[in-house]
Amino acid sequence: MTRFFHWLFPHPLLTVLLALVWILLQNNFSAGMVVYGVILGIVITKGTAVWWPERPGNINLARMFSYSIIVLWDIMIANIQVAWIVISVPNNKLKPAWIVVPLDLVQPEAITVLAGTITLTPGTVSADLSDEGHSLLVHVLHTDDPQADLDEIKQRYERRLKEIFL
Repeated sequence: MTRFFHWLFPHPLLTVLLALVWILLQNNFSAGMVVYGVILGIVITKGTAVWWPERPGNINLARMFSYSIIVLWDIMIANIQVAWIVISVPNNKLKPAWIVVPLDLVQPEAITVLAGTITLTPGTVSADLSDEGHSLLVHVLHTDDPQADLDEIKQRYERRLKEIFL
């Protein structure tokens, strides 16, 4: 039975998400829209399943939720900080930096989440991943201490991602 379930729903959460998006786009909640949304979710996920990597196992969803809250908070704070930098620091006084972040993460999904988190946070951009996947190149808009920024990325984000992607 579980084999049939996995065959029918190769990505069950994506199927549900696609069905919900379909219902929201139609702006009409009815049994027919739900059934059609689920059918679309199944067809789309089955049709694209060959291009999806294996799903990561053992993700701690509770920690992922708390990580998401932390990231949203950091995005809000960084928006204010970047706005202040743009307003108060003349261009010739900016201290941009390139930081190489050595990675302890090994799962591609965890590295992707880390790179996305860094890029989503205003003032920082993930620019490159080393060929071996052992380090991430990050550009910082303005910093007085690149080592402190490196330590913050390692402690605030990477340490938590290691706990999420067991």
